[in-house]
Amino acid sequence: MYKYYLSLFSTIMENPDKIHSGSVLITGGSGMVGRYLTSLLLERGYKVSHLSRDENQFGRVRVFRWEPEKGILDPEFLRGVDYLVHLAGSNPGEKRWTKKRRREILDSRVNSAKLIFQTLQGNGIKLKAFISASATGIYGAVTSDRIFKEKDPHSTGFLASVCRQWEEAADLFSTSGVRTVKLRAALVLQKTDSGLSKFIVPAKYGLVLRIGSGNQYMPWIHISDLCNIYVRAIEDESFSGVYNAVAPQHVTHNEFMRTLAKVMRRPVILPPVPGFIVKGIMGEMADVVLKGSRISSDRIKKAGYRFTFDTLHYALNDIINNPAG
Repeated sequence: MYKYYLSLFSTIMENPDKIHSGSVLITGGSGMVGRYLTSLLLERGYKVSHLSRDENQFGRVRVFRWEPEKGILDPEFLRGVDYLVHLAGSNPGEKRWTKKRRREILDSRVNSAKLIFQTLQGNGIKLKAFISASATGIYGAVTSDRIFKEKDPHSTGFLASVCRQWEEAADLFSTSGVRTVKLRAALVLQKTDSGLSKFIVPAKYGLVLRIGSGNQYMPWIHISDLCNIYVRAIEDESFSGVYNAVAPQHVTHNEFMRTLAKVMRRPVILPPVPGFIVKGIMGEMADVVLKGSRISSDRIKKAGYRFTFDTLHYALNDIINNPAG
């Protein structure tokens, strides 16, 4: 604790313009993005708390227990909160998409947001901003030359439908007068507990696994950039509506894996895993890795955000070869 206050004092003295007052409540705060974002917000002087199914203390934040699947949320947990970041949601890549699993993936995002909205409205509690996660899956699982932008129509398919309803739940806050931001994230690059880690582990043993045709695009973003965009969405009142949270460099799956192999100093010698094998293992979920298009980052850049990691090689090198990555 002493080291924390010493670090915070140093930050205040060196960067007084970067210290902020305010309270941020995060759903899904114990997840990969939530943990990184929590640390970033604490460094900037925010008071941070989490809504979780588990009340165990998480570092320097207070954890409040809720049960969104049962409609249980104490309104007292929301009082005094300035900003709410909604990251909660079951991982779509954890299990095959059975009927029950589909319902879990959808409800964990949509019903939880609706519960928060209803609790706020029913108790006269007002937020300064509601920032919701979303995903580039809203554009569908397709491989084409098209570069998708925020104004493009939603696609069909399971993940696209989940993302659409996820964002519609966030729009409840917007229609009630709360500044609302929806961030459509791509594959988040982080060393552990991420989609990238599923490629890193076999690559350590010389198995740089390529999947399908290799021509599918793989939109991506470094976790540092993603969380800095969340911070920007909190602090910049001009941020409103939908933004693609994707790095500006477009790469295909083959280009992604060749870059990963180069950074990890491993050869790419194995043939790609055929699509029919991937589908046999993953079912419908296979389309997530077998297909993919380019996603535009123009709107977030025009809003003034400058990416720290704008090339894949730079991002992967930071994550894999940086001891602190």
